Amino acid sequence: MRRMAGSPRGGAVLLTGALLASALTAQAAAAAPTVEVWRTTGDGSVLLARQADAEFGTGGGAATVIDVDETTSYQTIDGFGAAFTDSAAHLVNDELAPAARDELMTDLFGADGIGLSMLRQPLGASDFTHDGDYTYDDTCCDLSDLSVVRDRDDVLPLVRQAKRINPELKLIGTPWSAPAWMKTNEDLDGGALRPENNGLLADYLVGTAQAYADAGLPLDYLSVQNEPYHPETPDGGAGYPSMHMDPAQQAAIIGDELGPKLAEAGLGTKILAWDHNWDHPEYPAQVVDDPEAGRHTAGAAFHCYGGSVGAQREFHQEHPDKGTWLTECSGGAWSPDFADNLEWNTRNLIIGGIRNWAKGVTFWNIALDQNHGPTNGGCTDCRGVVTVDTETGQVHRNVEYYVLGHVAKFVRPGATRIESTSNPEDIETVAFRNPGGGIVLLALNSAGAERSFQVRHRGRSFEHTLPAGAVTTFTWQP
Repeated sequence: MRRMAGSPRGGAVLLTGALLASALTAQAAAAAPTVEVWRTTGDGSVLLARQADAEFGTGGGAATVIDVDETTSYQTIDGFGAAFTDSAAHLVNDELAPAARDELMTDLFGADGIGLSMLRQPLGASDFTHDGDYTYDDTCCDLSDLSVVRDRDDVLPLVRQAKRINPELKLIGTPWSAPAWMKTNEDLDGGALRPENNGLLADYLVGTAQAYADAGLPLDYLSVQNEPYHPETPDGGAGYPSMHMDPAQQAAIIGDELGPKLAEAGLGTKILAWDHNWDHPEYPAQVVDDPEAGRHTAGAAFHCYGGSVGAQREFHQEHPDKGTWLTECSGGAWSPDFADNLEWNTRNLIIGGIRNWAKGVTFWNIALDQNHGPTNGGCTDCRGVVTVDTETGQVHRNVEYYVLGHVAKFVRPGATRIESTSNPEDIETVAFRNPGGGIVLLALNSAGAERSFQVRHRGRSFEHTLPAGAVTTFTWQP
């Protein structure tokens, strides 16, 4: 009897130990987050596809270590996206059947798609307009006829739809030219703004921002002039709507006219200087160094077509109180190789752009057709984020779609860039902490051969092997 009485007591001890071991195992598992892994390869065989999850452990043997440290943080992120130019909006709205259009819009802006979170909108005609040149008031010589009616059919409905799908969407407005009657050559192409019309241009831009707000689309940012270093020539400068503007005039417009008038209107729209290539960071520096303009300018916008991405860091180092945005870059038929574009865009625009202080990155046209158009006197071989084939009604997702998807899908507006190890010509990275605390790490293998590496965070690590030229996004919740 004693022996039998003792047996249950011993079994209970063993059961308690097993429960304790199980609890400790569960606790350890809970402390080691699961890592989602999403990959695109240079050969296009894997396209923003989820891979097997990774698990944090306590060790690792790979020599290359990527440390992720959210205790060191940098700029806040506004978003990633492109532009609904008039041409892009026409293609998506008019050339696609309604069901195909809605499917594409949900894919571009929805959480189950790539979640684009920023649009840079031309205010008036650009080099991608499907039916010619226009501004919002082409009637001389006052602003009594100012209207955004030209955007009513295609642009505004699509931007509103994008905003419904992604309420966090931010908008940047940019004019390609002042109305011709305000300019020295009285033409939308080339010339310059007559100095006596500085205030009139400010009124035009404030009126445009108000019209967009009245349409349910308040502009978060506004630049004064797209690519202001196009030449000032009487017979045209760029072959499409353009206008030369030197930094002194831009500073005067912002400081004396546009800044105070936007503030008086209570629109909350912030002003960006420059909005042209990396090769002249001294231009926005001169604008924000002006005492009056500097008070009203949020920072500088850059394009990728000249210079190098390090210009953004140069501007930031001189003006750490101002923001930096990378607002335009287009791929095209001049560089058709998927692998080359995947690597270049990820390295220079996403990793390079953000590590050099960009708060947002926007590519150029969201959509172009199979002939790289419709064009309006500018680039004849540019590539959109997607291609809409007007003959078949099919949509082809280009390399830019996947480059943007690797960040826009995972990095939410309001995220913060955090510290991560990045090795040029090997495993290059940029990391983020989302508003809810989740961590996102983007990695590019630019080594030319397969690489294995450790990712280390809060004392734990996991290992991963990345093919040459591949891009991978890792996400986890600490």
